[in-house]
Amino acid sequence: MAVSPYLLVSIVLGVKCYRARVLVSLVRAGRVQERPKASLILVPAGQLFIGEVVTLRCDIQGHTDTEWRYSFYKNEYQPFYSEVREYSFSVVESDSGKYTCRGERRSDSWRSEISDAVTLTVSALPRATLTVEPESSVFTGESVTLKCEIKGYVGWTYQWYKQDPWGGLITVPQSVHHTVNRDTLTIRGDAVIHGDQYWCRGERRYRTTSSQISDPVTLTVNALPRATLTADPKWSPVFSGESVTLKCEIYSYDGWTYQWYKQDPWRRWTAVSQSVYHTVNRDTLTIRADTVINGDQYWCRGERRLRPTSSQNSDSVTLTVEETPKPELTSSHKGAALIGNPVVLYCKLDQSAGWRFYWSKHTQSPENETKTETHSYTISSVSVSDGGQYWCRAGRGTPVYYTHYSDALWMNVTESPKAVISINPDNQVFRGETVTLRCDMQGGGDTEWRYSWHKDDYSHVSFSTTKENTISFVRESHSGKYTCRGERRSDSQTSEISDAVTLTVSDRAQAVLRSSPQSWLTEGDSVTLSCEVKGSSTGWTFSWYRDKDELLSDSSRGAGGSYTLSPVALNHTGVYACRAMRGETTYHTQYSDTQPLWITGVSRPVSLKVSPSRVQHFSADSLSLSCEGQSDSTGWRVRRYTHREKVSDCSSGSGSVTGSTCSISSLNTSHTGVYWCESESGESSNPVNITVTNNNVILESPVHPVTERDPLTLRCLCHHTKASDCIAEFYKDGLLLQTQTTGEMTIRTVSKSNEGLYHCKHPEKGESPQNWILVRVSTNPADKAAPNLVGVVVGVGFAVLFIILLILLWCYRANKGLKQNIDQMSQQNRQPGAEVTQNGHTLRHADVASGSTEVTYAEIELKTKKPTKKREMASVNADTVYSELKHNTDKGNVAGLGDSD
Repeated sequence: MAVSPYLLVSIVLGVKCYRARVLVSLVRAGRVQERPKASLILVPAGQLFIGEVVTLRCDIQGHTDTEWRYSFYKNEYQPFYSEVREYSFSVVESDSGKYTCRGERRSDSWRSEISDAVTLTVSALPRATLTVEPESSVFTGESVTLKCEIKGYVGWTYQWYKQDPWGGLITVPQSVHHTVNRDTLTIRGDAVIHGDQYWCRGERRYRTTSSQISDPVTLTVNALPRATLTADPKWSPVFSGESVTLKCEIYSYDGWTYQWYKQDPWRRWTAVSQSVYHTVNRDTLTIRADTVINGDQYWCRGERRLRPTSSQNSDSVTLTVEETPKPELTSSHKGAALIGNPVVLYCKLDQSAGWRFYWSKHTQSPENETKTETHSYTISSVSVSDGGQYWCRAGRGTPVYYTHYSDALWMNVTESPKAVISINPDNQVFRGETVTLRCDMQGGGDTEWRYSWHKDDYSHVSFSTTKENTISFVRESHSGKYTCRGERRSDSQTSEISDAVTLTVSDRAQAVLRSSPQSWLTEGDSVTLSCEVKGSSTGWTFSWYRDKDELLSDSSRGAGGSYTLSPVALNHTGVYACRAMRGETTYHTQYSDTQPLWITGVSRPVSLKVSPSRVQHFSADSLSLSCEGQSDSTGWRVRRYTHREKVSDCSSGSGSVTGSTCSISSLNTSHTGVYWCESESGESSNPVNITVTNNNVILESPVHPVTERDPLTLRCLCHHTKASDCIAEFYKDGLLLQTQTTGEMTIRTVSKSNEGLYHCKHPEKGESPQNWILVRVSTNPADKAAPNLVGVVVGVGFAVLFIILLILLWCYRANKGLKQNIDQMSQQNRQPGAEVTQNGHTLRHADVASGSTEVTYAEIELKTKKPTKKREMASVNADTVYSELKHNTDKGNVAGLGDSD
């Protein structure tokens, strides 16, 4: 219960007033005495621990205990009272402080002087500290000393505890296994058990106070380090004549010295010391070669001054001794080595390891030996000079111990075959094709090789067991330079690498179709369609199509790439296309662009009339096309072929139809194409070509073919300019014909030679598109008779001239009278005569009959060669006159000239 500070102050003031009144009364009575002084002592004196009992004793000097009662003060302000001079209590830490006391006489409450202050110090119980010696782990057989301390205090005795098998604590007393010496406990070596735990606690000898128990100490017991014994050479067996060095090591500690032991013939272990047969050098023992005996056993042990003082014995080493070995020399190749290939020689020993190897060539010469650390010797690129005999031997140790030499090995070196790479179907292929790379060995069979394929300097490598490597669907990424080489199956030797071939993979293949001579033909002409693959010409076969991909007959298929129509007929008119294929998996190109063929007949029931009547037209001009026939044209319509719409009616697009007439009010370039009339039954007129251009210049030419011997007028028209004001240059097949200021050119008599591509050019406004002018052979008999008659007249005139020449020759020879020459001529003319051809005429000398040479006659036969082509019929020079001259002799008369055909 807390006391109010106001109450304490009132009590103190009251006591002082009471004392003052007593003192005044005593002075008046004459009985004033000096006050005695109290004395305070603590029992026990010194530092106390929590739980101990302390006694406060207050003595009044010169007075007995019975006449006083006592007041005790803590820190001057916490009084407590006792009827006797001693006051005892069990201390806690909060009891620490300065204590005083005073006495108060029972008879008159007279007080002594207060005692001097005495300090009471109360501390917590100290904890014992347990240490172990040695501090590190303990080795088997070593003793352990534990030490218990309570630092800062004296007068302690110690108790020792150990954990029993059931987890409880038991006291460790003095015994043969445990020695207690004040603050230490020594555990004998054979009682030190790994994992045992110990504690300690301190007790005061004259006070019932104990310390707190120490933390436990757990014993860690390690086995003694084991010595490791190794032999040099580090292999077994050793061979006769080799010395052996043994080495003893203990890796975990230093400062060791070593003892060596050997088993004697009675299987007892005896120490080995320095001698002529054994050399001891710290951690090594060298056994002289003549002392190395098969079956001897050795072991070692380490000792040192510090703990651990000894090691465990090493495992024993047993010496195995054999006779000097002989290695076997082999090669990586069973047969001859190919030039340029690596060759590896192997020196094989069945016994042990640790050898270095020595190689000799041509002779067994130690001075010229080559040394390797492994049992192989590699020639990275063998050449002819590497051929010959080889030996090997092995050596080890210092000084080197050598084996016997191997038997000799003969190496043959021959030329390496060269690989040859080829690409099928071609070096130039197209995306999606199947490509086969083929690798052939010059002079090598197919079965003895496997193959590697390299692309672009080894950046991509693949392998195959056959000589062909197929890429089933090539892409552009497969393009590159390819090489190959062979590797022989028997010994992995490689051929020379092939020369590189370049594979080029292009986008999808495109067929290209062309016609020769042109697309516009007359019945009876010949035309050849040629199909080729752009950028490639190897291994293709071709298919031909007409009108909506209708496949032509199989006879048209082949590798020639051409399709000939001869002679052409009206039913050959159509739109043609082709495509090519090749390879076992039949790769197809894309279809070619279409190629129309237009066949015109001599006479058709209906013809197409064009107004304005010309082939070329300016953009935005109007155009009228009508079907007109010899009789009724009802049921006929105008059809057209353009690249944009293919085949369609003229009415499609911007055309308007009235009856059999199609009108286009405003032309544009999409109207360019071929136009014709077609009946409901599918009968058609001759086609007409219409060209619409954005150019400022066009060529006015007839829309229908021109007949031979008719006149032809070509005009060069300039947009928005009169024809007479258009100065023009006229060209045929790219060659300048003439320049006209009137813009007009006329051919008075047309022949087949005038057929071709025409265009005109204005010096300022540009040039017209090209236009094919077709010349049709005349069907009028009168036109055909004229050239035939000319031919006959010319032929007869030539025959007459030839007869006159012969007569003059006869006269000349007769006047000379050279009979001998005539006889020689007769001899020669008995042989078969030779034909001489010149200027289209054939002359043949007949045999000359034997007889008089005075008279000579000639028989002339005129023959006209029949024309084979229409174009030859149109030319006088194409007629051929044959004459046959026969030499005869007659003594009388001269025969006349023979009849001519």
